[in-house]
Amino acid sequence: MAVNMKCDLCPRKCSAERNITIGKGFCGLKDKIKVARIAAHMWEEPPISAENGSGAVFFSGCTLRCIYCQNYEISEKQKGKYITPETLADEIKRLEASGVHNINLVSPTPYVNLIKRSLDIYKPSIPIVYNSSGYERTKTIEALKGYIDIFLPDFKYSDDKLAYEYSGAKNYVAVAKNAIKAMITQAGGNEYDEKGVMKKGVIIRHLVLPNHTKNSIGVLDIIKESFSDTPVSLMGQYVPLHKAIAHKKLGRKITKREYNKVLEHMSELELDGFAQELSSADEGFIPDWDYS
Repeated sequence: MAVNMKCDLCPRKCSAERNITIGKGFCGLKDKIKVARIAAHMWEEPPISAENGSGAVFFSGCTLRCIYCQNYEISEKQKGKYITPETLADEIKRLEASGVHNINLVSPTPYVNLIKRSLDIYKPSIPIVYNSSGYERTKTIEALKGYIDIFLPDFKYSDDKLAYEYSGAKNYVAVAKNAIKAMITQAGGNEYDEKGVMKKGVIIRHLVLPNHTKNSIGVLDIIKESFSDTPVSLMGQYVPLHKAIAHKKLGRKITKREYNKVLEHMSELELDGFAQELSSADEGFIPDWDYS
């Protein structure tokens, strides 16, 4: 008989029934690990991918519904393959043996309990990265103590109305601020090895959207006010995909002028971090979701 869980892992707190055959919550996911890709990933921030890459585990499903999602085939359409916690533990061991710098759990929130079970089976000697939307419950983050070394959250919006319109997320700003605060507290400061590879800590990501430099500037202001010592990764990789293709505001790439405006504000605030080249706005960087 399937064992039911009443899921409250994400801020939506659905209390939805989930078991190995049923997924009734917002995410629609069963209580069963589903992954779309497990492989070395070379395109994260320099301290994450470094020379040998990040051992990325791309989970299927998501707790947001971003209309511009570049990974919509796995986040919304849930393309992927079911595996057991034991198999995930074996895959983590395989990635570690390949020489990657860390194990990078991408969109892991709905699977937190199962991921912890996998890490109880096998905890690698390299750091574990929790790579998420930033839309997290502090309770869930706190439950990860002892399992996660590096947090890589997004901070997508400074405007709650925009967050609801584009991602279906209520109270995004306060929720993300509280979650990132919990991540920083748990990580206990950023540490790097002698080659600059990250060992523990937090990097906050922000994707610049076309026609929304005001939103991006607002996000940077919040980070400066609340998390001034935490490095920022400013991303210029936006490509209109999914429901954004025909959207009147989101249906194009960002311009150099837009990106430079946000970059200049980041410099004015004296925020430490990284900035992508606009050449990263290319569909060719999106992996094949073939569980390779």
